Amino acid sequence: MNQELSPLQLILDATLPVQLVMFILLALSLLSWVMIVQRFLVLGAAASGVLSFEERFWSGMDLSQLYKEGTQLQAEDVQVVGIENIFRAGFKEFMKLRQQPTVEKEAVMQGAQRAMRVAYSREEEKLENHLSFLATVGSVTPYIGLFGTVIGIMNAFIGLASQNQATLQVVAPGIAEALIATAMGLFAAIPAVVAYNRYTAQVESISGSYITFTEEFSSILHRQVYGG
Repeated sequence: MNQELSPLQLILDATLPVQLVMFILLALSLLSWVMIVQRFLVLGAAASGVLSFEERFWSGMDLSQLYKEGTQLQAEDVQVVGIENIFRAGFKEFMKLRQQPTVEKEAVMQGAQRAMRVAYSREEEKLENHLSFLATVGSVTPYIGLFGTVIGIMNAFIGLASQNQATLQVVAPGIAEALIATAMGLFAAIPAVVAYNRYTAQVESISGSYITFTEEFSSILHRQVYGG
């Protein structure tokens, strides 16, 4: 009897609709774990990139030299991401416009700020990528599991109705497979919800650092244009 009621055997013996629900939950769980690990690496790299670049930026290094270093890294196929991309976009546009004598000072500042805003939007989109999927998994999978539970219990009672004598052995397999569907729904949902909440807070923190740097860098460029 223990072998018959083992989780694996219950899954194999489950009805097709319940097996389909379990397969969907397993697929969503595996995908969410892939996204969780991928977001962990991306956000970790972005957070460390903020600290590393700000340390170089505020070390007193010449801005042109800092820009050249990033260009050299790109030439060596080293990916430049995050806050450094915002700096590079703003500084590149600033130098390009400033070298044009017909462009007014205000236009130079507006162009640099606009370039940084575009770069910031792109970096923010990279940070938030796949978070909506984790939110969807966290909110939907418990209901998918519940759907499998309802089907399993319904099948258990249908089987019970066809028996002359109601015993635990008759209803136990159907109820057990129903509970497995519930457990799989929770197993898929809980990590996704925890990761989504954690990563959302981390994205807000990193995005705040991007915004702060953009404003500080704009002030530096403003002083270079207008003096003071």
